[in-house]
Amino acid sequence: MAKPTMNLALATGVLALGISTAVSAGGTATASMLSGTCNSCHGRNGNSLGPALPSIAQMEKTTFIEAMKKFQSGKTYSTIMERIAKGYTDEEIELMADYFAARKFVPAKQEFDPAAAKKGAKLHDQYCGSCHVEGGKPLVGEDVEYYLLAGQWTPYLENTLVDFREGRREMPRRMKKKLDKLIKKEGDKGLAAINAFYASQQ
Repeated sequence: MAKPTMNLALATGVLALGISTAVSAGGTATASMLSGTCNSCHGRNGNSLGPALPSIAQMEKTTFIEAMKKFQSGKTYSTIMERIAKGYTDEEIELMADYFAARKFVPAKQEFDPAAAKKGAKLHDQYCGSCHVEGGKPLVGEDVEYYLLAGQWTPYLENTLVDFREGRREMPRRMKKKLDKLIKKEGDKGLAAINAFYASQQ
């Protein structure tokens, strides 16, 4: 994934440390206070304003918790999230998960190729739709464990897929099987078409 600037990373780390210090000193952190740390990178209420970072608004609670746990353990590759995630307790992570699950997801406004998006819709249904239902949109009130795809920034999706393909992130067996078939038949143009489809859902 693309690296945030050093200043942004430092500012985020300092903010996270400040909140953790306040809590350890006897204060009580609210879900809003804890989640405010995430705004620097993931945008207000979890809607990212930058193409290299994902929106986390309306992320399903279980998925959020699992992601944070994997960052804490180092199982998921990251630039700064491993250090940030380690600053939170299980209870705090659950509070944050509830908070972001309740925020409304706002799709990124970005350019896309309409012709590629049309083809990408068909490819999504064929290769991705069995897991990423409804075109990868967030499903309100549903216990669906996957990351949001529809409306995410295209550079973020591209960079994350590179991490999967190069082994920096663990790829689920089912995903690998489908991805291998897609690449064998459609090549990188197929991946670009699917990302155009996700970008088109604004």
